[in-house]
Amino acid sequence: MKNVKPTLEKISPDFGSSILVKKHTEFLKQIKAFWHFHPEIELVYVNKGKGKRHIGNHLSYFNNSQLLLIGSNLPHNGFTDRLTTNGSESSIQFKPDFLGKEFFETPEMKPISILFEKAKKGILFGVKTKQKLGPKIEKISEKKGFKQILILLEILHTLSKSEDYTLLNADGFAFETQPQDSSKIDIIFKHINDNFNQHISLDEIAGLVSMTVPAFCRFFKKTTGKTFTKLVNEYRVVHATKLLSESKTSITDICFECGFNNFSHFNKLFKEFTGKSASKYRSEMLSLVQ
Repeated sequence: MKNVKPTLEKISPDFGSSILVKKHTEFLKQIKAFWHFHPEIELVYVNKGKGKRHIGNHLSYFNNSQLLLIGSNLPHNGFTDRLTTNGSESSIQFKPDFLGKEFFETPEMKPISILFEKAKKGILFGVKTKQKLGPKIEKISEKKGFKQILILLEILHTLSKSEDYTLLNADGFAFETQPQDSSKIDIIFKHINDNFNQHISLDEIAGLVSMTVPAFCRFFKKTTGKTFTKLVNEYRVVHATKLLSESKTSITDICFECGFNNFSHFNKLFKEFTGKSASKYRSEMLSLVQ
């Protein structure tokens, strides 16, 4: 299977803009959905499309339309290659601090700040919110500069007030990073991404960013909020959820393919992380598809 590891995606807004607005209105075969994450928050509105949403360790199917807010560094699949011929997808991507470090910490912006925090789990909004905001999100691509920012703030304000939503990835799987550490973190995640299916020693990973093992462990815990081992294991489990739902490979083979060298350890961690055994997870996914 190709494209199954989450890739760190670099997002570059147009010159003179701090947010990236995209709108696809036809079935774009050349844009393949891929498993990726990025520090930017992503607001996605799919109008008349159908397909699969895979966000963190959550997987489900949608038909017709959906409105999603995907938080910083939460691995997810794109949706574009599943659009019907008369469908459209609009997305707005922006850094959590695109209006400055303190902007969303002001009292007036507190609800939006809480919304960003919730979005790290992936938010799916209900019909009422979707109907109210869908057209607005689709029109934002026609605006420029100041007007675009104003509309985005209005949209975020409405979303922050909505009670009509579901958290998709309730156990939470996101990479917490600080901008100043991003080059080191990029190197570390790229190495995890390329090698998580085998043993990665602390000496090896610390050496990559020219740190001693104790300094690396402190840096990693401070930056991501997790130990290196815990994050690598989460990465492996998320990869396993993808293989369980998209391939017919046996659970034992998936365990070893994801870098675990002990089946009972894999089962224990899988259950700890997703709340269910690998076989239960797979059977639920199969019934979803059918």
